[in-house]
Amino acid sequence: MTSIIYHPDYLKHETGNHPENKFRLVAIMNEIYNSDLNINTIKPKQASIDEINLVHTPGYIKKVAEYSKKESPLDPDTITCKDSYETALLSVGGAITAVDSLDKRDNTFALVRPPGHHALPNQGMGFCLFNNIGIGAKYAQTIGYDNILIVDWDAHHGNGTQNIFYDDPSVFYFSVHQSPGYPGTGFSEETGSGKGEGYTKNIPLPPGLGDKEYLDVFEKYLAPVADKYKPDLVLISAGFDAHIDDPMAEMNVTSTGFEKMASEVYSIAEKHCDGKLAMVLEGGYNPKALSYSTKKVLEVMSK
Repeated sequence: MTSIIYHPDYLKHETGNHPENKFRLVAIMNEIYNSDLNINTIKPKQASIDEINLVHTPGYIKKVAEYSKKESPLDPDTITCKDSYETALLSVGGAITAVDSLDKRDNTFALVRPPGHHALPNQGMGFCLFNNIGIGAKYAQTIGYDNILIVDWDAHHGNGTQNIFYDDPSVFYFSVHQSPGYPGTGFSEETGSGKGEGYTKNIPLPPGLGDKEYLDVFEKYLAPVADKYKPDLVLISAGFDAHIDDPMAEMNVTSTGFEKMASEVYSIAEKHCDGKLAMVLEGGYNPKALSYSTKKVLEVMSK
């Protein structure tokens, strides 16, 4: 059975009319509740400081707490309110709970905010405070998952996640994203360093491409990567801002395209790791497109 990881306190990260706002999750949850999806809802735990420390430096963690208390932005794009620090801990906890719940469920989708894949060990950026999926992967390794495949289909390259695992062969980071585009990283020649050389794969795509091109990437590049790497766990940075109606990118993926992408990663998880698949929400800034695309992905996961 598929589970979603969700807590109403995710709405407490108050950002006003910022593109990353609480109405994104409100739209998703309304879409789910009005559907006939057969899914379970699990409340996340709040991540501990030790768990945040798996990725982030103590000084940066303290900075997020202090800036949140003062309601000061980390940068012009990455704002905080008085509840942002606690909500960010809960967002990381959503990713951790998604991993923990895989022993009891077929697969999970953590519907969290703030998002995470741009957050570096010592710096938040791009709407992201803590790197949810990065910490989730590090946590998964503490409970016995040795080789983890992270697939990032957000329209923007997950520079933070790539940075965390760039020299680590125990995590394969695969990203398909718009280029040129924020944050200006994710070129094809970025393939890892040291022992991690060859364990990062970036597929930058020019603006305007859609379902066909994304599915070609999954079939031509992702499937062979998974066959060679043989992951114990598949994690997805599930951003939906590559949608044709999204205002924050210039790609042309449809909700059906995301549904087919989900089918591809679901098949990879079934083939290599007994269906151990956890998704973590990243971007997606058109509430209608985001909520409908999320529902289409959950339909695949709950079959």
